Amino acid sequence: MTAAEASRRGRVISYNGSSWADQWDTSDPAAPTKKKTSNGGATAKYKQKVGDGLEKTKSVASTGMKKVKQGTSSGIQWIKDKYRKTTHKS
Repeated sequence: MTAAEASRRGRVISYNGSSWADQWDTSDPAAPTKKKTSNGGATAKYKQKVGDGLEKTKSVASTGMKKVKQGTSSGIQWIKDKYRKTTHKS
């Protein structure tokens, strides 16, 4: 198969056993990676803020769900009362 046939078929020809990405990657694979140093005080501070925010969110969501449950319950009771009034007329 020629290179032209391969490109028409959507295939990438590999040269020297390397992939397309390996052929075009110019970074040094042996280059050392930098480790991030963490500042424990700042991390703990932000974790505390996020935790406080999540507690507030949880509290608001819980209160909201209680209100929805109460509203739904009273709405269903109202429907039942209306149904009883219409079916028990004599």
